Amino acid sequence: MRFLADMGISPKVVDLLRAHGHDALHLYDQGLGQLPDADVLDKARQEGRILLTHDLDFADLVALGQSGSPSVVIFRLRDMRPCNVYRHLQAIIARHAEALTMGTVISVTEGRVRVRSLPIGDR
Repeated sequence: MRFLADMGISPKVVDLLRAHGHDALHLYDQGLGQLPDADVLDKARQEGRILLTHDLDFADLVALGQSGSPSVVIFRLRDMRPCNVYRHLQAIIARHAEALTMGTVISVTEGRVRVRSLPIGDR
């Protein structure tokens, strides 16, 4: 799978994804740490990447955009250490791989994973 990590996600998560065979990029590594949220979404969409973020604003932007892409995974974990984020992400990939390829917003907390298909306005 192809991922783009926003600034709220540790670059170590990207390293873990790469070590397990995924195509993953971090905005920081590309010198795009100040890229506006709408441009981050456009980048993910154009490159066919799943956006990993800690920022709730992306759910609103995706909903307002009325688009079927990109998929967005929003981590709202109390423990945002890379190993914990990656552990949750592994479970999401295992359970929701097809949804991620079809266009979805997934919100992740310690006790819940919420999956909403895109475009959100059509539901």
